[in-house]
Amino acid sequence: MNKTLQFQDLGVKDYKETWDLQEELFQEILNTKIKNRREQSTIETQNHFLFVEHPHVYTLGKNGDLKNLLLSEAQLREKNAAFYPINRGGDITYHGPGQIVGYPIIDLENFFNDIHRYLRTLEDVIILTLKDYGLAAERSEGETGVWLDVGTPFARKICAMGVRASRWVTMHGFALNVNTDLGYFDNIVPCGINDKAVTSLNVELGQKEVAIGELKTKIKANFEKLFEAEFSQYSKAL
Repeated sequence: MNKTLQFQDLGVKDYKETWDLQEELFQEILNTKIKNRREQSTIETQNHFLFVEHPHVYTLGKNGDLKNLLLSEAQLREKNAAFYPINRGGDITYHGPGQIVGYPIIDLENFFNDIHRYLRTLEDVIILTLKDYGLAAERSEGETGVWLDVGTPFARKICAMGVRASRWVTMHGFALNVNTDLGYFDNIVPCGINDKAVTSLNVELGQKEVAIGELKTKIKANFEKLFEAEFSQYSKAL
């Protein structure tokens, strides 16, 4: 089993361009698996992990409700924000500057065949990372993602998650609010949940800005630990 992830930090990149890249990598893994089964071969499947920061964009999961987008097309243009219905699970969310988005595109058969466990382990990666900053993050029962003060009137979400999986291959992932302009969440019903707030790491720490580079390093370390994996730099340009 191949537990190495080819890693690339894409910096700031358009959502649609990144989605297309995800689909390309996703399909490459699927093609290898199909070939292995058809020809009874044992070609190793690859795993990938992308970090990216998107310009303002709202994305709606395949089971989401368009009513949770509170802006018209004209208002989206005024806010210089894009909108895409996409093929992940979950409802609507926002991506934008100051937010770390992580896309693991992996063959779960290299790790474990359990989508529920995959999502819970992704949540644990973020929970452990936030613990490094002194925050007691946790899950909220029945709601995917990472939260603070669950079970209180002050419950708030700091990290959204939504994935797609086929033949045990994953794409999409998590979006952690770090130095995010939270005002953009006022234009949606985040994840279709209208009775809980959204927060960011810099707000919780009372800082103007959190160092994103250091945070990414912590996320990678915790991902390696919990998935018993290791990162390697991409051998080809993206």
